[in-house]
Amino acid sequence: MSHRRMTGRARSLLLACTATAAVLALSACEADGPAPAKADGGPSVVAPGKPGEAAETLSADEARKAGRKDSDPNAADVRFVRMMIVHHRQALDMAALAKEHADSGSVRRIARRIAAAQGPEIGALEGWLDRRGEPSEEKEGHGHGHEHASMPGMATEAELDRLAAARGHAFDELFVKLMITHHQGAVTMATEVLKEGNDVLVEEMATDMSVQQTAEISRMREL
Repeated sequence: MSHRRMTGRARSLLLACTATAAVLALSACEADGPAPAKADGGPSVVAPGKPGEAAETLSADEARKAGRKDSDPNAADVRFVRMMIVHHRQALDMAALAKEHADSGSVRRIARRIAAAQGPEIGALEGWLDRRGEPSEEKEGHGHGHEHASMPGMATEAELDRLAAARGHAFDELFVKLMITHHQGAVTMATEVLKEGNDVLVEEMATDMSVQQTAEISRMREL
């Protein structure tokens, strides 16, 4: 393993932090209140110790620092950023349809949250590529290539056509079904880059996306 890669223990800390944050986000969603936190402002994380050593309890900030890697992007980081831009854009297209055709106020609110979060995230992802001189998928001419069709959670053209044609309650049901699958795909992609990537900014973005979209999946399942 390269000296620039996260150590096994540090990576365990980050993944433990991510899982804990996701659980707390879901609990907060269900209770319609803030997630519990330690006095220092972050949820506690039980970090496994080295062989023969006891586990220790860290705040989320401490766990994130322990898991921090050098900002040295690898192919997994670049692939994630490129794919997530396309993934987010499809979510924005679906959210725009909800603004026009949804019947449920809850579905409309979910769509607004998705648009408010993922629009700025696209800008951050594109900025990450620009700063590193990496072209986007669109600039490379792969904006609608077969690789995107195989991305986890992506709706097919036929599914998007059905969504665009639906109205009212039928729209709401199909939107929730497709968006849950879409979010699950994003969480899968984020989990993969946390294991395989090497860039600290990508790590932070993937962690935030995973927590946020896991919480939204819970909200949509309750509709």
